[in-house]
Amino acid sequence: MYNVIFDMDGVIFDSERTLLACWIETSKKYDLNEDLIRNTYMQCIGTNRNQSTQIFRNAFCHILSDEMQTRIWDESAQLHKIRYADGVLPIKPGVVEILDFLQSGGISVGVASSTKRQKVEQQIRNAGLYDYFVGFIGGDAVKVSKPNPEIYLLACRAFGFAPSDTFAIEDSFNGIRAAHAAGMRPIMVPDMVPADDEMKRLAETVCKDLIETMDYLKKTV
Repeated sequence: MYNVIFDMDGVIFDSERTLLACWIETSKKYDLNEDLIRNTYMQCIGTNRNQSTQIFRNAFCHILSDEMQTRIWDESAQLHKIRYADGVLPIKPGVVEILDFLQSGGISVGVASSTKRQKVEQQIRNAGLYDYFVGFIGGDAVKVSKPNPEIYLLACRAFGFAPSDTFAIEDSFNGIRAAHAAGMRPIMVPDMVPADDEMKRLAETVCKDLIETMDYLKKTV
């Protein structure tokens, strides 16, 4: 028997693109280079808020004051909050199908996300997916976010999963690195950035979407 731990943003929800769109829209008000915004955002994928904030500051400290950096960050987050005020983010294709498959097979499923746990639980609940999962670990539970394996090791202990018997379904490079370092079975489902040679080496397999992931689990385990 195996277990599965899902990342949330970019795997369960199509939230990476929606937030990037808000970053770009806000940055245009301040005449910031869109490529710089996009490249900075890509570096933030899979990290928690503290690390993302530092990445943002490092990228813009030479052209923006601390006050302006904070303003742009906060305005982008507020725009995203307003745009999805009903609390329901777009669900990625195949989410319900793979969760139904795992549930029907008696497979235990959890979430380990760099997003704060309260927000993770709220978004999962708003999407009507809460009852599929045995537990949730957020980025606020660890000192160092992905690619450090701490969050996955903590999740496995909390859920009672053996890392070697647990698939980690991830979209980001940092997530795959973290799962591999934790001794898990990483499956990459690329969202905004395609798998490179490193990801193909660290991941057990790379799937185009969650339906293909489900098919892989059916024939592999």
